[in-house]
Amino acid sequence: MSQTLNAFIMFFSTAVMGISGSLVGIAIAISSLWDGVSDPLIGYLSDNTKNKFFGKRLGFMFFGIFVIALLNICIWSMPAKFPEWGKFLWLLVGMLAIETANTCFGTPYSALAIDIAPEYNEQSKLQGFKTVFNIIGMILPNILMYFFMSSISIGIQTSHTQMGYIKISLINSALLIVLGLITILTTLCYVRKHKVYNFTEPKTKFSLSNLLTGYFNVLKQKDFRSVILGYSFATIASTFLTSVGMHLFTYCYHFSSTQISVVLIALFGGAIASQPLWVYLSKRMDKKRALNISLSTIVFGVFLTIITFLFRSFVPTDTMFYIAIPCLIFCGIGAGAMYSLPFSMYADVVTLEIFKTGKNNAGAYTGYFTFSYNLANSVALLLIGFLLDIIKFDSSQPVQAMSVQNGLGMIVFFGCSIFLALAITCFARFSVKRADVLKVQMVLDREKSKKINKI
Repeated sequence: MSQTLNAFIMFFSTAVMGISGSLVGIAIAISSLWDGVSDPLIGYLSDNTKNKFFGKRLGFMFFGIFVIALLNICIWSMPAKFPEWGKFLWLLVGMLAIETANTCFGTPYSALAIDIAPEYNEQSKLQGFKTVFNIIGMILPNILMYFFMSSISIGIQTSHTQMGYIKISLINSALLIVLGLITILTTLCYVRKHKVYNFTEPKTKFSLSNLLTGYFNVLKQKDFRSVILGYSFATIASTFLTSVGMHLFTYCYHFSSTQISVVLIALFGGAIASQPLWVYLSKRMDKKRALNISLSTIVFGVFLTIITFLFRSFVPTDTMFYIAIPCLIFCGIGAGAMYSLPFSMYADVVTLEIFKTGKNNAGAYTGYFTFSYNLANSVALLLIGFLLDIIKFDSSQPVQAMSVQNGLGMIVFFGCSIFLALAITCFARFSVKRADVLKVQMVLDREKSKKINKI
């Protein structure tokens, strides 16, 4: 569901529904910013929840899946006959609501991974498994697009196109409920069996100022800051690639919707296939070195894609389609580490902080992390919306002028390259070593055993 929104909502709103890029950028940016603001709040609430049945996290997740499923269908059912301002309000309200519900699921879900697997190598393994299933979820919309979207090329959009998005949203919502319940109920058995939570911890008094102070205190710490900013810049690079990628492949490469779905499947397929590689490398070397290798791989894949863009006019569309696939696979292999290693590195820093302070505020820390990259994502989408208007992208034109096509290419490639370079620079300052985390975890394990025995 999230990947459908992230990858297709900009294209759907501009090319299918006819809303200007600036208005779409504003709506998505506001909702993403609110999503980030709500993350620390929900994280705090889950940290201080003492539900004997669901524990700290799972009750929020249970509530979230049903609300998300309903709102997801509503967003894609935007009335086509509404005026532009009406469509804008529909998009804005729908995105604000769904991001709020998504926070109720996503932030406790991320914190739960830290709760149940604090050990250094186990955290890498858990994030690797999470990433495989996460990317499968990211591929599913492209598979559904292949079967339920008519194969329309060169940006010719019809009411039938919107119906394809509605069918995809219905399937996504059904899958969300079924798989969400599997996640919650089976994890509930694990949480209760292994006594993951210690409910003797005192509650932290809520204060909005404390949340804000806590966020800025986190940013003052070098290792927190390096992961937060590094992943935020990498998120912006990814947003440029995925959000404008639909425009790029449709109007510059002239791929059909079927071909685009295959190309995107190749991108995420590379990310899935690379997971054993990144788990292995994170065990053989520090996670930072493995992450630097992955970022370099992405840069190489983007470079190959730039070459295909420059020569697209000299190669038939069907031939270019087969050339583009390996380029996107390279990007996907590198991106595979970005879906797991930064979260694992952040979990290591949180573990050290728990040891230092004696308080398990994993939910709040996860909220700060999510807030930062959602803020980055909102800035990127706002910027993309204005850039689409600056290059004079016109959704009513089935064939865009060459200046617009070149502008789309520059948005994607310069956006990816600049922010990937910034991400590499930030991650280079990360200093946590494997030995540091392992020493702390030995002490935490002994203390946890003593508390469980007392209970």
